[in-house]
Amino acid sequence: MAGLAPSASTQNARPTISRSASYAPNGLPAPPVTAPQLQAGETKNVPDAVLELVDGTAFRGISFGAQDKSIAGECVFQTGMVGYTESLTDPSYEGQILILTYPLVGNYGVPTRPDALLDALPEHFESSRIHVAGLIVGYYSEDFSHFLARSSLGAWLKENDVPALYGIDTRALTKRIRAKGSMLARLLARKPEAPAGRTRDLTPASQPASRAPSPPSSGTHTPAWREDYIDIPWHDPNQDNLVAAVSIKAPRVHAPTGTPRLHPSGRPLRVLAVDVGMKYNQVRCFTARGVELKVVPWDYDFNAPSEEPYDGLFLSNGPGDPTTVQTTIDRVARALQKGDRPIFGICLGHQLLALAAGARTSKMKYGNRGHNIPCTDALSGRCYITSQNHGFQVDTATLPAGWNELFKNANDGSNEGIYCADKPFFSVQFHPESTPGPRDT
Repeated sequence: MAGLAPSASTQNARPTISRSASYAPNGLPAPPVTAPQLQAGETKNVPDAVLELVDGTAFRGISFGAQDKSIAGECVFQTGMVGYTESLTDPSYEGQILILTYPLVGNYGVPTRPDALLDALPEHFESSRIHVAGLIVGYYSEDFSHFLARSSLGAWLKENDVPALYGIDTRALTKRIRAKGSMLARLLARKPEAPAGRTRDLTPASQPASRAPSPPSSGTHTPAWREDYIDIPWHDPNQDNLVAAVSIKAPRVHAPTGTPRLHPSGRPLRVLAVDVGMKYNQVRCFTARGVELKVVPWDYDFNAPSEEPYDGLFLSNGPGDPTTVQTTIDRVARALQKGDRPIFGICLGHQLLALAAGARTSKMKYGNRGHNIPCTDALSGRCYITSQNHGFQVDTATLPAGWNELFKNANDGSNEGIYCADKPFFSVQFHPESTPGPRDT
């Protein structure tokens, strides 16, 4: 997808979506594009569900996650080829219905889940739980083979009560989102009492199909097929404070795992990390380099006189609209005014730093989510291949005096980093710690 990115002006514009009945010609959701997986001798009907977009488009798929559960959220796509365990546990995906564009998912299974995720940093997961609201893939493999695998992807999704579909035409779905922008969606589970496999169309029984009228374009029409599925209201997760939902609840200190780095006073070198949706690999990257890391909640007052000494401030990645966490923005602004410690931010942390400095952010048309996104260093001209997951951006033109662009997206021209000209404050939109993704940065 990296080579197909539009210009910045096209990417930044998010059109108003009008509802229309854009179903298959017979009035049904588009059928699955792959056959269901049945064990030898199995003939029973497989559970199905429908992915419905807010513009009226609907796709019927085969369920392989939680059953009898409908969910609503924002539908976004990700172009990475591998790393679904890390992506699904990335807090930045909180409340989103994630489309994986790679055509084969599940073939290497899922590693062992530790007994107490909250008391450890499992090597192969990025948080203590799955954060996506739902998962959409083209083809799912229940059979898996990997030396770390202990279960199928479907079994893991069911453990976490997360619905998922395969058999969806993810290419057509992704092209629609690229054309119209990220949009709200619902994943509708079939009602337990509805006969499995029954399809309902819009054509009255007394009228020949050849004379069936076109579906009405207004949003008042209710297709008959929806009667077989569990209804749920539309919901925009970006209106919620998603950061509060994913942030740590109390401060926690992580000791260095590498050779400890010491302050001139003899105490361990400490970085204070504001968790606005922090991935575990960010913790690993600090501690492996000999740094003591104190992770604090999103609304923690790190400027308080009673705070223990620390040597740098880190702002993590996270989900949602950065303007919904004004408390964090105000405290970062205070830290900028004091200017007595280095500050570094990643992803949402980058946007929060920019807002605290006085810049503005905006919603992108469909964002950047993948492992092959090129970013150009504004200082050296060097291009890096990066891992990204975000739907909002910093508006470079609104940066105040003394702040400059550090990186620019080589596909769509959007901002990928900023720095202060005379203070040790900087941030990047991409994920330099990757996992999953390349490690160029």
